[in-house]
Amino acid sequence: MSTLSRRSLLVAGTAGVLGTVAGCGGSRPGTGGSGAAPSGVTASTGPSGTISVSPSVSPSAGLPVPKAWQPSSIDIQPAVKLRAVRLIEALGSWPEGGQGQGAARQRAAAAGYDPALAAQAAALLGPSPRAALQVLEAQYGGILSDSASVLVVCRQWTDDTGGYAGGAVAVGGTTVDVRLSRAQPQWRVTALQPAQPGPAVSGLSAPAHAVLASDAITLPPAALADVRSGNVHDSALEAMLTLARAHRIELSVVRSGHPIDVFGTSRPSDHPKGRAFDVWRIDGHAVVDPSTPHALVDGFMRAAAAAGSYNVGGPRQLSGGTGNQFFSDDTHHDHVHVGFAT
Repeated sequence: MSTLSRRSLLVAGTAGVLGTVAGCGGSRPGTGGSGAAPSGVTASTGPSGTISVSPSVSPSAGLPVPKAWQPSSIDIQPAVKLRAVRLIEALGSWPEGGQGQGAARQRAAAAGYDPALAAQAAALLGPSPRAALQVLEAQYGGILSDSASVLVVCRQWTDDTGGYAGGAVAVGGTTVDVRLSRAQPQWRVTALQPAQPGPAVSGLSAPAHAVLASDAITLPPAALADVRSGNVHDSALEAMLTLARAHRIELSVVRSGHPIDVFGTSRPSDHPKGRAFDVWRIDGHAVVDPSTPHALVDGFMRAAAAAGSYNVGGPRQLSGGTGNQFFSDDTHHDHVHVGFAT
């Protein structure tokens, strides 16, 4: 049984459905093919959210066995991210016969969450008798003293085979904007907002086709569907291609699944306009991993500015640039935001 490549884990399938303030940049913020993952693989995440896979289940079982996602040792308030992630993991995976909203309510309650949240997770719930979900990355859409947005990027496998060999396992996934508020003894999840990328269209631009074909650009399900929808501006797509000439880049969020406004403000974010993207891993190094060289991330941020971004956010405040071209805050400690005015 062969292992599943990192790119095919992150790109396979289609989707189901941050400045100085804590929100990700607004105006201040291959093919990517679909297909089933091989049966008998385990997807696991390391301390910085890195993904690896290995055989672990029998072919007749049909679904991989995901490992629980873990935050980085230098994450800002890692317990907040974990609070968001554990709910998505509970809702999106179920054993035989665990389909439906009623069973999802029970899983949420058993994990210590308001069971009513299951009604907001339709993108993760379906009629399949079994499902497995792997969180690929969890980044902040915004973090304030008393509220937060955690963008949980996930892949989901559903099994309609009944465990019989030869049946198909469907591969999908989405990004969920999980909203939380401070409470004791732990933060409380208040809302789930799954991505809504829209349907794929014909007649995509040349940059969109090039991004989808690039082996140096990894797109998770919702971001992949964003590009296929034709709703991502060529300015952002061309910058992806420019950056991919020198780096292998793994995106977390493009358009859908991101807060409409810069978190904590009423200013529109560039993401829902299709004019921004976030990168969580560069050349195999997670931005939030403490072992990732600062020079790599800082150099990438400068390259993004040179590629035309007016609004580049990351884990450190860089000097230079035009006006407020570079910014840093707690929200952007775990990714690089690349935004465009047009």
